[in-house]
Amino acid sequence: MGILLVPCLCPGGALEHSLSNGIKMSLSVKFWGVRGSIACPSSEHIKYGGNTSCIEINASGNRLVLDAGTGIRGLGKTYLNDGIKNIHILLTHTHWDHINGFPFFVPAYDPSRSLHIMAGHLRGEDGIQNVLAAQMDNPMFPVPLSAMQAKMVFQDFIAGESFDVYDDVHVRTAPLNHPNGATAYRIEHKGKSVCYVSDTEHVPGHLDQNIIGLIEGADLVIYDCTYTEEEFVSKIGWGHSTWNEGIKLCRAANAKSMAIFHHDPEHTDDFMDALGAQAKTEWEHTFVAQEGSVHTYGDD
Repeated sequence: MGILLVPCLCPGGALEHSLSNGIKMSLSVKFWGVRGSIACPSSEHIKYGGNTSCIEINASGNRLVLDAGTGIRGLGKTYLNDGIKNIHILLTHTHWDHINGFPFFVPAYDPSRSLHIMAGHLRGEDGIQNVLAAQMDNPMFPVPLSAMQAKMVFQDFIAGESFDVYDDVHVRTAPLNHPNGATAYRIEHKGKSVCYVSDTEHVPGHLDQNIIGLIEGADLVIYDCTYTEEEFVSKIGWGHSTWNEGIKLCRAANAKSMAIFHHDPEHTDDFMDALGAQAKTEWEHTFVAQEGSVHTYGDD
């Protein structure tokens, strides 16, 4: 099939590491794409990576995907190698940087596999299936959604609802302040929790109570830190936040750690090094998300 021959939009770059030191853990997070807005394959974006949003959650062997930016291409190849047959994809929203890797997700073309794709921001609109189909329709893309032969289920829900994915993986959601809407996710498994809060814009001086309620006591909060405080002033209305606001939210919610995520394409490796060091002086439990890195929580 022609789609398999299209080259990768951006190199991986970052080396994989694990916080588990070889111990099997109940909940792990792997970053396959950490960039916002547009993929940026360049020599200045090697350490942290240039692929757009895609995160993999592994809950005692059950795996699910958060967003389908360009990072999902590499993830799909590992699913082929590992024989993963049942795949759940939870989308925050359908702006291009969060779905433009989906046409390159090779397992979707395999009739022996099953995909369950969910989104919570399209109430009253076309629905997630039609949005993904439109992305792959002429004249934007040469291969239609119908070419994907996997058994696919498309499900729209309302942000704020909760549901189970697999028998022992619970998902809570919350609406976010973003143009056209977006959904935050909290993944809970065996007493551990990871929250994915991207894309969202804060209102200065007012902590978002929807987010605080979702991230309360979480082991990890992956937060939209696209802009610095200085940049944010001229970007109001664009739908993004800062690491400073993320730390305020995490502290208010007694969250345990925060990943700085959705890096602006203008922010080079050197820039992110400095930003990460500055954030760590404010709250030691922060780190900058790196493409390829793995973070684990809880003994299995």
